[in-house]
Amino acid sequence: MGKASKDKRDIYYRKAKEEGWRARSAFKLLQIDQEFNIFHGVKRVVDLCAAPGSWSQVLSRNLYVPAKQAPDCKEGDLPLIVAIDLQPMAPIEGVIQVQGDITNARTAEVVIRHFDGCKADLVVCDGAPDVTGLHDMDEFVQSQLILAALTIVTHVLKVGGKFVAKIFRGKDTSLLYCQLKLFFSQVTFAKPKSSRNSSIEAFAVCENYSPPEGFKEEDLYHLLEKVGTPSGADDLDCRSGWLGGPNKVYIPFLACGDLSGYDSDRSYPLPSTEGGSYRSLDPVQPPIAPPYKTALEMKKASSHGANADTIRPSADS
Repeated sequence: MGKASKDKRDIYYRKAKEEGWRARSAFKLLQIDQEFNIFHGVKRVVDLCAAPGSWSQVLSRNLYVPAKQAPDCKEGDLPLIVAIDLQPMAPIEGVIQVQGDITNARTAEVVIRHFDGCKADLVVCDGAPDVTGLHDMDEFVQSQLILAALTIVTHVLKVGGKFVAKIFRGKDTSLLYCQLKLFFSQVTFAKPKSSRNSSIEAFAVCENYSPPEGFKEEDLYHLLEKVGTPSGADDLDCRSGWLGGPNKVYIPFLACGDLSGYDSDRSYPLPSTEGGSYRSLDPVQPPIAPPYKTALEMKKASSHGANADTIRPSADS
């Protein structure tokens, strides 16, 4: 699909480039903040699975830049933003980049060192695996990624802090909800308006981090394995869709964003310009080291080799 037709089809894709965002996902975090005010009072933030950096951009523009431009700004009062990803990304003002694995507790130690021994007020994660189109499989793998992110969260998030993570909704979503409720007093599944209705994507907004009494970070998975239903029954599993009565799990679900705003599933006409036809904008920041870069180089090298064999003169000539 050409760039012009894609620009016409996806209004948030086009608006992201016009407003200087690296990806359309920036609007999702902005709309979540409009509904839940997650940036209020935040001084230390961790962005997990940050590349290409659109959520880090949102954090920079809403936390770091306003604080830096304040007339009474002091160096020690500036918010600290740490972005973690296996892939490198272009620099963002006020964002400290860490290349690391969010499933490794040693990455948490690096983050805490950047915070001078303090803990974060907010942790966000927009990471997702490569989808297969098999919703049950995608939902399971995504839930495991979120639980892996909890490895970092339980080490770096302060008591009373907030955690926002992408989820895939499905028949076993109630299990993930109950697991998150072990650590947060309030958990809401939110659907920003910039997220397409055709997508099973949503976001878990977890508030007031309060781990169980006596909880040790190394016991995280042992604790998650024992989760049952909110009623406390040991012989029931909240993954089962047949639960009813007092054992049924009701998950708070909320739509975020201005309902009269842009519809992510609707096609909008391209804006008219004085010079004639609309000129498609290039990406704000292309990937630095995309996973497909090696494949392209190998393909290019192999094509050059084939061409050399074709034009090489024979021994008889």
